[in-house]
Amino acid sequence: MIQTLDDLLHSHREPIYLLFRRLKALDRQFLLWSDLVHEYEQFANTEVGAPLRDTKMTSIMRHSQEAVVNEPFICFAVRARVGRWKYVQVNTEEMHSRELSVTEFLDIRERIAAGIPQGERYVLEVDLSPFERGFPKLKDPRNIGRGVEFLNRHLSGRLFMDGGRGQKLLFDFLQVHQVGGQQLMLNGTLRDLDELREALENALAVLEGHDDESAELSRALRRLGFEPGWGRAPTRIRETMELLLDILEAPSPGNLERFLARMPMIFSIAIISPHGYFGQSNVLGKPDTGGQVVYILDQVRALEREMRESIHEQGLDIEPQIVVLSRLIPEADGTTCDQRVEPILGTEHARILRVPFRDYHSGEVIPQWISRFEVWPYLERYAVDAEHELLAELGGARPDFIIGNYSDGNLVASLMAHRLGVTQCNIAHALEKTKYLLSDLHWQHHEAEHHFAAQYTADLMAMNTADFIITSTYQEIAGTAESIGQYESYSSFSLPRLYRVVSGIDCFDPKFNIVSPGADPRVFFPYFKQSHRLEELRQEIETMVYGSPECAYRGLLSNQDKPLLFSMSRLDRIKNMAGLVEWYAQNSKLREAVNLVIVGGRLRTEESNDGDEREQIERTHWLFDEYDLEGDVRWIEMQTDKTKVGELYRFVADQRGAFVQPALFEAFGLTVIEAMSSGLPTFATRYGGPLEIIQDGKSGFQIDPTQGRDATQKMLDFFQACEKEPGVWDAISKGGIQRVEERYNWDLYASTLLKLSRIYGFWRYISSLERDETRRYLEMFYGLLLRPLSKRVLEKHDH
Repeated sequence: MIQTLDDLLHSHREPIYLLFRRLKALDRQFLLWSDLVHEYEQFANTEVGAPLRDTKMTSIMRHSQEAVVNEPFICFAVRARVGRWKYVQVNTEEMHSRELSVTEFLDIRERIAAGIPQGERYVLEVDLSPFERGFPKLKDPRNIGRGVEFLNRHLSGRLFMDGGRGQKLLFDFLQVHQVGGQQLMLNGTLRDLDELREALENALAVLEGHDDESAELSRALRRLGFEPGWGRAPTRIRETMELLLDILEAPSPGNLERFLARMPMIFSIAIISPHGYFGQSNVLGKPDTGGQVVYILDQVRALEREMRESIHEQGLDIEPQIVVLSRLIPEADGTTCDQRVEPILGTEHARILRVPFRDYHSGEVIPQWISRFEVWPYLERYAVDAEHELLAELGGARPDFIIGNYSDGNLVASLMAHRLGVTQCNIAHALEKTKYLLSDLHWQHHEAEHHFAAQYTADLMAMNTADFIITSTYQEIAGTAESIGQYESYSSFSLPRLYRVVSGIDCFDPKFNIVSPGADPRVFFPYFKQSHRLEELRQEIETMVYGSPECAYRGLLSNQDKPLLFSMSRLDRIKNMAGLVEWYAQNSKLREAVNLVIVGGRLRTEESNDGDEREQIERTHWLFDEYDLEGDVRWIEMQTDKTKVGELYRFVADQRGAFVQPALFEAFGLTVIEAMSSGLPTFATRYGGPLEIIQDGKSGFQIDPTQGRDATQKMLDFFQACEKEPGVWDAISKGGIQRVEERYNWDLYASTLLKLSRIYGFWRYISSLERDETRRYLEMFYGLLLRPLSKRVLEKHDH
């Protein structure tokens, strides 16, 4: 790239000089991708800039994610393709360039951002790349998020190429399985692989002619060395044994995956989600409490169904155990969060186990809610306490699998999984780092409120200790052609005067897997399934939208014949609900065409203890007054009854309305899935998961939340098209339903997640996937950095 740029500087010296002069005239030291693309496009449309249009300068500028102006230099971070970065410094006076290392680029950013003098050279530099040498990595960006497929292809070929050691490890792996003292798969009568092969062939002969399970067949198989776990029905047992014989003969990734997916390995799961109010009712809309609660509860129901079915097919009569570890909050604010154990509705044995936070020094229980930005001082003690209570809840047995949620839950999962020696899965849901522009560089400005230093440090540790990570979308890992992924942003970054990361996490690591959730089909089903709907709820919702409901509201829709434009979320800056109200208020034609209904947050600032929400409440009331919205907009407080919410989507669909998800950024977009499942045409942000969920113009519409005028024009065009041709609404409605049915359902999610846990557990056992060296390095990082940062949080907040 340096040669290309130098050639351009030589052949197009004058226009490039003027382009750089234009960038410097912005009088900003840090320029983002949007700034660079906008200025370049504007410049290329001028007479002097036009010669650059058909040169490689266009590609360089469009792929530059960031520029740092440091007279007479401009430094560019160029993301030529997903996960692949180059750093270049251009002398804008002498017009020549040189390539920078990531260390040099980060050093320049830090010095400018924090005013670090040239003489101050030492900085703590974090580089995890030496621990990854020789570790298999993907190369094709198209395969990012399909880590388990790559891992199986790579490692299965090596499994039996080491003089029989791989076969011996597989044999040992088959012998370690047991549950509740019951030996599974193989017993001690088989001493080596030769005996195993002979026993498999004899077992297949015994199975011939058996179509039904029987005690006699089980005894015959046990005499040959086989314990339960191969299958319940003889057909299934035969298939499993034939798969193993094929693997021993000539291993293939496909056969290995199918065999491991049948292994009796997962009987109990711990799911960790400490922050917010975790409960089944009256919690949605409370601070730090939203989609993740719905996600986890639906996840638990799907996992229990899948575990019960797979355990049955494996020939075992064992009740699966799922425990959601959350925080016990004595001052529960009308929720059940002060109850230690709460059975999860829709399951047979899954439950929420709540463990309190304790004072850092005295060990006394912390009674009140604590913001997710302030939990860091309590998590180490919480992990120890939660582990003890979990083991007691499971009768002394450790869980087979631990799933962390969010930054705090992932850190706790990392601590617990290591001590217990079990497979760890992380689910970020949303990483804060990409939500706030240059938040790493200006971390000190955020410390009083957000404490990003502790959070980003915890993220880095948990990402690198997890056995595998699941995401809902590709972009969550690696972004798009124009924007970096949430995980990719942790590949290199700086917290000036604290530490610098030159190699943090690699989005080409095979630990990443895309496993998309769904919506609960019992609640979120198409509006035209009339027999499933509750008439009483429909009347209640009509009152909520048009009449005088029991809940708090503002606005009374004066023309009830207009379609409804509907949105629902928490009331915070990122969700951008007030932004949607402002877009609508400023588009007079859209106001004439549709009514706006928003559901979210509280309506009175004194009822909220979240600063961000209070700000959005005040802004929304101001918009009502400023634009005289009383007759066009209905604002209803957050609804926590999921069944009622499902009927609300369908009610809006009955009115031939549409749903809007206007977030500035959305990690996945569960409400988008819910709306589409209900048959409601959906407009959703193009920044985040909805970009992958929605096929623009087919199963919904993508909007840019930074361009409110264009977004509302797109909505207006849709409603005007529907008025002329009703089939337009029906086509988008059906497209959304079909998209969700094909790609986003909980049964597929659960079977995939359990398969991943078995496969990663297998490779963890027989290879070096435990990454012990990395963990030891990160434990030092934890002790020297995260602990002091957590203590600093405590000093700023007296709980």
